[in-house]
Amino acid sequence: MNNVNKTLYIPLYGKAYVSCKNIILSDKSAENIWSKEGFKLNGKSKSKWLAYYMGMRARVFDDWTSERIKENPKAIVIHVGCGLDSRAERVDARGEAWFDLDFPEVIEERRKYFSENESYRMIGADIRESGCLDFASQDRSAIVIMEGVSMYLTPEELKGFFATLSNRFDKLTILMDCYTTFAARASKIKNPINDVGVTTVYGMDDPTLPLPSDIRFISEHEMTPVHLMDELKGIEKIIFSKVYGGKMSNKLYKLYEYSK
Repeated sequence: MNNVNKTLYIPLYGKAYVSCKNIILSDKSAENIWSKEGFKLNGKSKSKWLAYYMGMRARVFDDWTSERIKENPKAIVIHVGCGLDSRAERVDARGEAWFDLDFPEVIEERRKYFSENESYRMIGADIRESGCLDFASQDRSAIVIMEGVSMYLTPEELKGFFATLSNRFDKLTILMDCYTTFAARASKIKNPINDVGVTTVYGMDDPTLPLPSDIRFISEHEMTPVHLMDELKGIEKIIFSKVYGGKMSNKLYKLYEYSK
């Protein structure tokens, strides 16, 4: 896999780490994959603080996805940049269909650990290409999860993918995290993804920038909510909330919801 694709090991480790500690997120698949394969991470990419952050981010996306499925059980779910994530197992996904989407080489790796069924499929595609959503029926309703994806797309590529989504679906709900422009600049100097060879990322401060005219920005969500930071204990809770969560998190990361 290329260096961008190798970044999938960082959130996988984070989810396995917090799951083993029985906090924030329960993810037995992440635990099993990590313990079985013994992927190598170095430096900050294996920091416990980053692991807590990855676990919280995943939990926020999980909770949001569950709520949207309850609100619109007829919608299909598309998890863009799924990596080795097991969200389809963690979430009550008894909707129409769930599609995990990533680069073909990532999906090839993913097939070692996950199996398809009538309502779950894995799709190898590049979202920068116009035909990346051809697997989905036209004019459907879709819940789209974009976790850890936008920062690797140029502004033009991100705008193009939003246009592709808009052209394919009549109704859309999207949750997307992104770096701020400050975080993108700082990443050239200090970022855990540097440990797997990634040095170029993109940030955005205006949530309306990638939007076609028929997709609306709805709201900004908290990536390190207090109720999840409260699952940490003692000095770790104090350090995380002061150094990594809250205002510091908001300076570096944004979580935006959109709809059509």
